Amino acid sequence: MAEIAVPAGAPASSAPVAISRRHVTGVVIGNALEFYDFVTYAFFAVQIGRTFFPGHSPFASLMLSLMTFGAGFICRPIGALVIGRYADKVGRRPAMVFSFALMGVSILGLAVTPSFAAIGPLAPILVLTWRLAQGFALGGEVGPSTAYLVEASPPLRRGLYTSWQMVSQSIASVAGGLVGVALAGLIGAAALESWGWRVALGLGALVLPIGLIIRRNLPETLHHAEEASAAHATQGDLRGHERVVMLGLALILAGTVTVYVQSFMTTYAVTSLHMPTAVALGAPVATGVASMVFGLAGGAFSDRWGRRPLLIWPRIALILMIYPAFALMVRNHDAMTLLTASAVLAAVHSLCSVSVIVAVTESLRKEVRSVGLATIYATSVAVFGGSTQPIVAWLIHATGSPMAPAWYLIGANVIGLIAAVYMKETAPRQAAL
Repeated sequence: MAEIAVPAGAPASSAPVAISRRHVTGVVIGNALEFYDFVTYAFFAVQIGRTFFPGHSPFASLMLSLMTFGAGFICRPIGALVIGRYADKVGRRPAMVFSFALMGVSILGLAVTPSFAAIGPLAPILVLTWRLAQGFALGGEVGPSTAYLVEASPPLRRGLYTSWQMVSQSIASVAGGLVGVALAGLIGAAALESWGWRVALGLGALVLPIGLIIRRNLPETLHHAEEASAAHATQGDLRGHERVVMLGLALILAGTVTVYVQSFMTTYAVTSLHMPTAVALGAPVATGVASMVFGLAGGAFSDRWGRRPLLIWPRIALILMIYPAFALMVRNHDAMTLLTASAVLAAVHSLCSVSVIVAVTESLRKEVRSVGLATIYATSVAVFGGSTQPIVAWLIHATGSPMAPAWYLIGANVIGLIAAVYMKETAPRQAAL
């Protein structure tokens, strides 16, 4: 059992609320379900493209599908501001309930939208609408849920507790990949392209009632009355945090590009490495498992050694490993190389990704923590998450080189490394030294 620490000088009425591991689990499960809905689209980009965006070539269809996937990021900053401010004013719990409900409705809408062959141009319009709603919901999810985990955790275990924020995204990746592999094996490629991808999306909608019940019963961490009313005067004001904002944008840029190149590996394996869909869908499973294990390790290590070492050294290792990993995948064209390379890159990246989210969150005042983190995260993700997969696909097509994703990935991580060097230490144990 952990308790929320009461800030120094907080009024007596702001008594701490006991937060159990069950409550933390509730946040993690809800977050995982939201990310499952969002990333599953990427795993089935080829099939969705052929259903809703028929083109004169497979490349044109794929690009339209990926651009629609990217459109889901446009509304993330808007969702971050609206839902993030709501979380800082009213509470973390109601904000998380709202974002989860909106995500569930939009994923169900996408799953049942008729094909282009059935309703014509209305189909891609509806798909775009659902993706914008998903982006709005997910943009407002990260800030409140991360703030909740930070506020619910013991100060000296903040990294480990908050690592579950990133691990929940890995759980989503594993779940989506396993569902894809299972469907491909059970119903075959033709049925998967025709209707199987709808089943994968629909499974996310089925758990909506469970997620809502879990979140509605969470205790509130923004529990203080007098402190909250005083904080509202500066709510949403990030003045004094300019340095954190700039470094946070760069750090999350690197992480975002890495994550969405990893989620592109299924499409990359099919279109560039010419591997079977059933094999290609194993890549997100390998990536997700590695990210879960090493994400938790990264959180625990950051509590022990500090955030900065975990921000810097794994990033250097990742930069050095990207080119050889892609070179081996291109040369070998086999399942073992694809899965091993995907898992190794994900493992090294996960060691530093948790420290990014924890360090940025710890650097923000509590009264702007939710909206601040959500805005930094959503802005960087909106620009680079939405554009990464279309850019990578275009680079491969324009250069004719399957090594193009490696260079893009290296460039993004060099930017992240520079920002990491200038980031201050925020771990309570290390900052006190």
